[in-house]
Amino acid sequence: MNKQFFKYIGCLLLLAASFSLSASAQDSQAEAKLKDYTIKIGDQTRLFLQVHQPAKEHINFPKLADTLISKVQVVSAGKLDTVYDTQDHSRATITQTLIITSFDAGTYTIPAFSFGTGAGVLKTNDLTLQVQTVKVDTTKAIYDIKQPFAVSYTFWDWLRDHWILVVSILVIVLVIVGIIWYLKTRPEKIPVLNIVKPVIPPHTVALNKLKELRDKKLWQQDQIKLYYSELSDVLREYLEKRFEIKTYEKTTDEIFAGLKYVDITDEKRDRLRQILVLSDLVKFAKEKPVPAENEQTMDRAIDFVTGTKQVIELPKTTDGGSADDLA
Repeated sequence: MNKQFFKYIGCLLLLAASFSLSASAQDSQAEAKLKDYTIKIGDQTRLFLQVHQPAKEHINFPKLADTLISKVQVVSAGKLDTVYDTQDHSRATITQTLIITSFDAGTYTIPAFSFGTGAGVLKTNDLTLQVQTVKVDTTKAIYDIKQPFAVSYTFWDWLRDHWILVVSILVIVLVIVGIIWYLKTRPEKIPVLNIVKPVIPPHTVALNKLKELRDKKLWQQDQIKLYYSELSDVLREYLEKRFEIKTYEKTTDEIFAGLKYVDITDEKRDRLRQILVLSDLVKFAKEKPVPAENEQTMDRAIDFVTGTKQVIELPKTTDGGSADDLA
């Protein structure tokens, strides 16, 4: 009883498997078609191998030789092209395009192509290719092959064939002529001389300005306030450049606070204080010094600048001869 039961079960499984394989085979279809079923000797036509199948199913296309049959040759075989169905993306059409030709007249039957699938073998339909000969009118005489025509080759023909070369040469010539013209006509560069102005010492500047102020004769023209104002400005400028202290917009006391640690003798300090204090009295207190005092203030300013000027010491020569002796 058990053995018969298992036999029935096995038969049912085999029937289900065969039904599944046949159903899968029915889902796939193969076909072959020609673009032109009639050609002339030596002409070419396209042969299309197509398989309509489920998109996930794998089908093996046939391997083709150089000839389909004895009188039909394969010129080239294209790659497989897959196109999915726009209405059902689960199905696809795979196409391979072959270019075939024949050099013998006649009617040829191209046998069916076989495709391998998991469910079995799919076969296409047979194809019939008719190859026709070229009709020859035998009533007309046969002529020799015509000789080649002699065609004249003019300069314009040569120019049309070599215009790129001609244009390139002209461009190069124009560039060379332009460079030569530029080199001949370009303006000459005038060398720029960097003139280094000598640094004028502060005391020289101050003494020159004091001399100019004296030559103006301001206090002699009753311009005493202007005279002392310019005299004070000259000294302030000298102090700032000589001792590197701020003097502009500073009071006399602030200026002397800045000169506290400067190496100046007490005599020079007192002389400078007299000049600046007197200048402040004239400018702000309307003091009017006597003529002798005006001239004396100028002398004191010149003496202060001369006595506090920076002395540059030249290097001393060592014992044993001069530089000329070393040379």
